[in-house]
Amino acid sequence: MTLICDDGLRWYRSSERAERGFCQRCGGNLFWRPDHREYISVMAGTLDLPTGLSADAHIHVGSKSDYYAISDGLPQHVGDGDIDMTTVTR
Repeated sequence: MTLICDDGLRWYRSSERAERGFCQRCGGNLFWRPDHREYISVMAGTLDLPTGLSADAHIHVGSKSDYYAISDGLPQHVGDGDIDMTTVTR
């Protein structure tokens, strides 16, 4: 991934295994970068329309709240450790 401009981008160590990229002006969460991996996750809500995106699965459903029902038939994963993110279309 190449950024055209990163003047307002700030990285924050959010856990012992990853960093998050934020807009320093508005605080918007833009990216998630795990340590020792070759990818950066881009928050889909930051992309201009039309995105052309579609969901393949749901991750972290083990920590979802009880009011949130997922009933679209897509695979559900308790965490993210069982998904190979390197095979996701870029």
